Amino acid sequence: MPEHINWSRKSLDELQHVWTVDIEPALERAGYDLDSRPTYQQLLDVGYGGICYTLREHHDLTLSAFLAGVGYDEEPSSDSNSWDIDDETTINELNAYIRTLDQRRNLAESTITTKRSRLVTYARLYHDIHGSADLVGRLTDLESQPDEIERVLAAFDELDHDLESDASKLRYLGDVSQFYEHLQRRGKAAYNPAGTIEMEYGWQRSEPDNAALSSEQVWRIYDAVDEASDELLVLALCAWGLRRNEVASLHVSQLVLEGEDPHIHFDERKNGPGTVALIYGRETLNDRLDALGASDRDWNGYLFPSTAAASGHIVGETVQARFQRLAERADVRVRGETPTSKMGRRFWYTTYLDSQTDLLENLDAIAVDQGSSDPSVVLKNYLSEEERRQYRREFMRERLASAFES
Repeated sequence: MPEHINWSRKSLDELQHVWTVDIEPALERAGYDLDSRPTYQQLLDVGYGGICYTLREHHDLTLSAFLAGVGYDEEPSSDSNSWDIDDETTINELNAYIRTLDQRRNLAESTITTKRSRLVTYARLYHDIHGSADLVGRLTDLESQPDEIERVLAAFDELDHDLESDASKLRYLGDVSQFYEHLQRRGKAAYNPAGTIEMEYGWQRSEPDNAALSSEQVWRIYDAVDEASDELLVLALCAWGLRRNEVASLHVSQLVLEGEDPHIHFDERKNGPGTVALIYGRETLNDRLDALGASDRDWNGYLFPSTAAASGHIVGETVQARFQRLAERADVRVRGETPTSKMGRRFWYTTYLDSQTDLLENLDAIAVDQGSSDPSVVLKNYLSEEERRQYRREFMRERLASAFES
């Protein structure tokens, strides 16, 4: 949790600085999608709810209005007129792009809403500067490219001035550039006028903190478990790679345990619907299900139930607290700090990448026989998709077993 902050003494500029330096990194560490507009509850979850009171009482601002200043605009309505620009072709293309995001990208609704909001801001700004929002008409003529790049630069000069953080500016640039790339793929643009904009500014991308647990540290945490629910919690984070909120709300209806492809199904994840393979720990999961069903005739189906919560299950902060308590019991530190639940998820990713390296190394001999110096060619061209999946999972299972059974 953050140290005590005297919110009422901070100016608006200082609050924006706290947002950039402290709050956004805390949200990211907690697993929240920074492409989506943060909510008051999320700020509470990471210990920064106090900013909302001081915005309202000392700066006469709503949270939404403040977020607009750091790169998260007010959510627009869904009708075509909400673009509030004067160019029908541009409106049609923007709407077509949003439909593509919705229908083909499997993005969360909140992510689509935020991307649309940034495009609204950009299109209106372009209109205000140039007297028209013709984002499309000049893109088919390469002779217009130098002038159009200057027009786009003028819009981003304003965003550079208005937005507080480089991260916000880069998110705007990313969404705008992706819209132009969409037009290129549809044959409606010969170039992307935002494609080289980043080179004009000194915007810095923050380096993510990718600290992960080692196999030995995972084993020590797992060995410190003395309750079945905590055993499952460590497996869910480190062996299945789930986010802490996904662990907290895990329900029996999501589990597909029969057949050769046991997995967890999610109707909604950060990037849309998806499944997570249960490569390791299925027996422990089955034991947990049997115990919950046997001990409570009225069990609600949640793997981590809570009678105190209206939702019927624990929250992500509880998952975090339990995991850190186990890490402290096991005397595990990462860079001198008690590891977070997100580091368990990162362990899963690094373990997966290591298992793929193991697989490619084992294909070296076959690659030599085939006259290739690249084992990935064998993986891609000489194995079926089912065989590739089987081998990937076998090597991943061996890696996970070495961590949990040391």
